[in-house]
Amino acid sequence: MIYIRNDDNRPQFNLALEQYAFDNLTQFDEIFLLWINEPTIVVGKNQNTIEEINLDYVKENNINVVRRLSGGGAVYHDLGNLNYTIISEKGNRQASFNFAAFTRPVIEVLEKLGVKAEFTGRNDLTIDGKKFCGNAQYMKKNRILHHGAILFDTDLNVLTKALKVPKDKIESKGVKSVRSRVTNIKDYLKYDITIEDFKQLLLDHMIETNKNLQEYRLTDEDYRKINKIMEERYATWEWNFGYSPDFNIEKSRRFPAGKVETKIHVEEGVIKSLKFYGDFFGGGEISDIEKKLIGVKYKEDEIAKALEDVDVSFYFSGISRDELLTSII
Repeated sequence: MIYIRNDDNRPQFNLALEQYAFDNLTQFDEIFLLWINEPTIVVGKNQNTIEEINLDYVKENNINVVRRLSGGGAVYHDLGNLNYTIISEKGNRQASFNFAAFTRPVIEVLEKLGVKAEFTGRNDLTIDGKKFCGNAQYMKKNRILHHGAILFDTDLNVLTKALKVPKDKIESKGVKSVRSRVTNIKDYLKYDITIEDFKQLLLDHMIETNKNLQEYRLTDEDYRKINKIMEERYATWEWNFGYSPDFNIEKSRRFPAGKVETKIHVEEGVIKSLKFYGDFFGGGEISDIEKKLIGVKYKEDEIAKALEDVDVSFYFSGISRDELLTSII
């Protein structure tokens, strides 16, 4: 087993590092990573991103949104959240999707700290029935990537708001997240330690229980390839939003000048059909605007650009371009 030291807080880089290690460092039978992200929502590979996040809150608070390789639900990360990754050959830790085997190190470290944690359900770790760690796995050929997000001292207020989806009606085949009661490890500790202390304790435990564990230092060539993966996948709208399953969304906004309802069908992140309804007043044919938005990415700046030369208040009397945008995305 090797351990890759990584102090980068960018989620796009950290997920690219995971993928690089999984696909390229195949000479090692097991790889261990610890990483901490700046505020981020990480959605599962098969999820509809728009359906999982509070988009307005995410934008207002500069929260990253990144899609991972593994399935499962959306999770919130911040600097109080510790992520761990174990990449293994199949068979090293028993059967595929045997989450319990991969989560054992976390349970054992907490036991040393006097905290009783349990593996429950399909893929969760809990304390007193409250979830503090969700886990997911990705498999390809004979390798498994297991990662878990540990709530150590996460801002649970932000977590709740960021993952609180607005009441817009959205229909898709994306996998829906299951919301659980959550808690932080720090609330159960007998003495105060930092997340860096906990990170070191987990690393020390892995060294104790894996006598052949050695540190692997990334080379300049490694970094070049990781950055390429990041730029081509994890830093792109196409992967993080456009990869979402096809979906239909119905939005409704009430303005002083009237109500605007919008029905939109999106395929591969692109608007395929859009219709406006409501009790608003205006001149011209509303279909003029609808047609301009067909073929546009379901992305705020792209939609705003498509409406740049449109006199929105002519079609929607008393409603501004910015207000109309909120009824679309």
